[in-house]
Amino acid sequence: MLAIGRELTVEQRLGKAVIDIMANDKYVALAGVLMIGDRTVRDDIPTACTNGRDEMYGRAFVEKLSDAELRFLVLHEVYHKLYRHLTTWRHLYEQDADLANRACDYVINCKIADDNPKGWATMPEGGLLDPKYRDMDSAAVFHDLLQSEDQRDDSQTTGNNNTAVGFDDHDWDGAQELTDDEKRELARDIDEAVRQGALIAGKMGSGGDRNIEELLKPQVDWREVLREFITSTCTGSDYSTWRRPNRRYIATGHYMPSGITEQVGELVVAIDTSGSIGTHELTRFLSEVKGICDTVRPERVRVLYWDTAVCAEEVYEVHELDKLPSSTKPAGGGGTNVECVPAYIADNNINAQATIVLTDGGLYQGWGTWSTPLLWCILDNHNAKPDCGKTVHITGRDL
Repeated sequence: MLAIGRELTVEQRLGKAVIDIMANDKYVALAGVLMIGDRTVRDDIPTACTNGRDEMYGRAFVEKLSDAELRFLVLHEVYHKLYRHLTTWRHLYEQDADLANRACDYVINCKIADDNPKGWATMPEGGLLDPKYRDMDSAAVFHDLLQSEDQRDDSQTTGNNNTAVGFDDHDWDGAQELTDDEKRELARDIDEAVRQGALIAGKMGSGGDRNIEELLKPQVDWREVLREFITSTCTGSDYSTWRRPNRRYIATGHYMPSGITEQVGELVVAIDTSGSIGTHELTRFLSEVKGICDTVRPERVRVLYWDTAVCAEEVYEVHELDKLPSSTKPAGGGGTNVECVPAYIADNNINAQATIVLTDGGLYQGWGTWSTPLLWCILDNHNAKPDCGKTVHITGRDL
């Protein structure tokens, strides 16, 4: 029970902020996520943070906040949990911890600020807010910040938007310390909370939340798309057989033989090394490619590492595929211009049967002009929409 006639404690104010949020029709869909994990006040926490499950609030920090600022702070931590920031964007954190923290905060703060134009929840001092990041995900913001850092003159003074650090911390290490069972349970709990919240919001007629709706969309298994692309495009025709009709002609009323081959042509795998693809993601992706190639058995796999130019080329013959994931040596680290890849393929007369491009989609130029069947594997950037080839989106947590 809340104290009456005297000042509330920090713990009581925090509990009141949670109740206020749950009572707001705008946030009814968040009710389940608000109930996940522990919420504690601690003297050793300078501001506030979450490990993706539990929330921790610094006593001295909360004492200085108004009720509206405290509501904003609680929403901020809850959205970190809802969006699974501490697991989804781990690879960005390993690349640049500061930029990863800021990218996640920009996304959340835009969302909360847009939802509260009248100040029911107001951002605490020091928060990161820039309307240009509205409707962007954390990966897109991260790479924009990274580009800004690269272009910023060293003589510039600090303190502008791109050098601010935000008002909370992020417990990336705590997220990693969760056991595998705890991580699976957390993922299930968040999924269930999202679905139940959306259902309740719908029944109450409070309107949908586009962010919640995005989380509810069916996820395409990128591995199945990758497998289907390789097996359907990398087919040979060394000889024909009438025992298995060619399905392409059956619909026309013609019974034609299908092609059979023990080995198909060359497969090009072009990997963005502008800084967006971490070692973990690269190893898991190449392991998947290798596994599919064990079945399809292409004549060779040519790996091209690129940023604004093709920085390295590795060729693996069919009998060398076993060592592909472990022996590959990425090179690059500059900008991101995929147009260099089809140009390199043409200049070097590479006769590829198909091309697979792994990138975050944050390109400086266009999507290029290609002469082979093409599959884009876009990592953590659903806003990227190539204008050629086939596209599958991959989230970092699925690798």
